[in-house]
Amino acid sequence: MVELYFSFIIPVYNRPQEIKELLESLSLIDNAFEVVIVEDGSQNTCEDVVDEYKDKLNISYYFKENSGPGDSRNFGMHRAKGNYFIILDSDVIVPEKYLKTVSTALSTNYLDCFGSGDKALDSFSSVQKAIDFSMTSLITTGGIRGGKQSKISRSYEPRSFNMGISRAAFLASGGFGRIHPGEDPDLSIRLKKLKFKVGYIHGAHVYHKRRTDFNKFALQVYKFGLARPILISRYPETSKLTYWFPFFYTIGLLIGLVLLLFKLYFIIYFYALYNFLVFVDSFVDYKNLKIALLSLIATNIQFSSYGLGFISSYIKICILKKIPEKTFPKLFFDK
Repeated sequence: MVELYFSFIIPVYNRPQEIKELLESLSLIDNAFEVVIVEDGSQNTCEDVVDEYKDKLNISYYFKENSGPGDSRNFGMHRAKGNYFIILDSDVIVPEKYLKTVSTALSTNYLDCFGSGDKALDSFSSVQKAIDFSMTSLITTGGIRGGKQSKISRSYEPRSFNMGISRAAFLASGGFGRIHPGEDPDLSIRLKKLKFKVGYIHGAHVYHKRRTDFNKFALQVYKFGLARPILISRYPETSKLTYWFPFFYTIGLLIGLVLLLFKLYFIIYFYALYNFLVFVDSFVDYKNLKIALLSLIATNIQFSSYGLGFISSYIKICILKKIPEKTFPKLFFDK
């Protein structure tokens, strides 16, 4: 196998403080690599922050008009010098041994595209930790985002907050598309159809801040729900029953609450048990009562917001056959 030289590709939009924390974590890594920062039309730029790290990192900075994170990543990969790209969100912090873990894994079992999980740092807020739990726990999402599954499914789709792709795979696929969110599973699916090897690297986690409050989290997850039926319409073979779970969870909960008026408790007992298990699982993870209670809120926001977005999009896109770009124009960036 050709020796790999890594280029970190990081789009940023109005988040100079976040990029400072990320660059500081990268400066602690011993391996040789380059960093490519792509400022996506920000008003509050991070150029001064990048200048602080030019003596510590092999770093390049580009400013371009706003065209979304997917196109910004493509922009950065076209200008990078490496033969293997690692895509990061600006709101992550990278462990010191991250690149060593990735290098070792790729030398043992080469992947054209990889993803890995994320965790929360002790310094994150209680809300951030609760959101992280809801997105990564085995009991909420099957553990796929947190790498907690004993075996990652072949249908695994790397996420762009922590994702690697070879230069060859990038050039063959054309990189990320216009949709956002959903650009990362879209790319993963296309890579698999092109017969590139896509998989998961255990242990190559990052610390991901995610959203800082529940309103922002609800909107983000709602958009995730909107995007999935669009991908199903493009790639029908990727449709899975599990995508419906958040919708059925939400509908079931509403039915259970209505039945309470008639003193029928059997449905709500199930939800009480499930939420109790969520509470216990979070408490075991964090040993913190407040975070465990907030995890209940985060989990139910995740299911209800995703479920509502999914069913709204599914009806319009998969049943009524409406054009995604015209139906949900805010999910698409112009090139």
